[in-house]
Amino acid sequence: MGRGKIVIRRIDNSTSRQVTFSKRRNGLLKKARELSILCDAEVGLIIFSSTGKLYDYASSSMKSVIERYKKQKEEHHQLLNPASEVKFWQREVASLRQQLQYLQEYHRQLMGEELSGLSIKDLQNLENQLEMSLKGVRMKKDQILTDEIKELNRKGHLIHQENLELHKKVDLMHQENTELQRKVYGTREASEASRSSHSNHSFNNGHGLNTAVLLQLSQPQPPKTDTPAKSMKLGLQLH
Repeated sequence: MGRGKIVIRRIDNSTSRQVTFSKRRNGLLKKARELSILCDAEVGLIIFSSTGKLYDYASSSMKSVIERYKKQKEEHHQLLNPASEVKFWQREVASLRQQLQYLQEYHRQLMGEELSGLSIKDLQNLENQLEMSLKGVRMKKDQILTDEIKELNRKGHLIHQENLELHKKVDLMHQENTELQRKVYGTREASEASRSSHSNHSFNNGHGLNTAVLLQLSQPQPPKTDTPAKSMKLGLQLH
């Protein structure tokens, strides 16, 4: 059997009213939290009980939600009332001028100027900010230097590898030149040795091309008893 329809009206019994408030308040806060998470919405919820107790929930911060709400209401009001648009922009200009003045003053303080009006706490905060900024600058510088050193080491390694390759090529070319010279000079020496051998052979057989040959008849010698007589002897004399 289903529940009966609840009439929406003020609960007269204070105890029942307090119990209902507690249950529905928790349910409303839960729904607001789920809405902000599921839908990525900026949610702000403010609840005051009948006794004046405050219950609130904000997905970011209640202050930012309220400021955004006020800004949206002002912009909506300006669209409806053009005269108020001038005042809105005047307030924006005044706010920007104030922010610019604050930034300029803060910059001068960071540069060590206009410190007379600062308290010990303000000076300590300024010193901490400067130390943090200096630390960040040094870390960034060290990172850049480290990256440059790594890059130089990488390039140096590549150059070293290229030098090794060039040395190998030079050694190979030197070996090839040595082998080529050995082949060339070895062939030339063999050719010269062949020509020298051929010249010596011609000289031994023909006594040289430019050697004069003289034929001369000798007088006959008296015959000997134990040796057959020779009527003519041919002699070769080399001059």
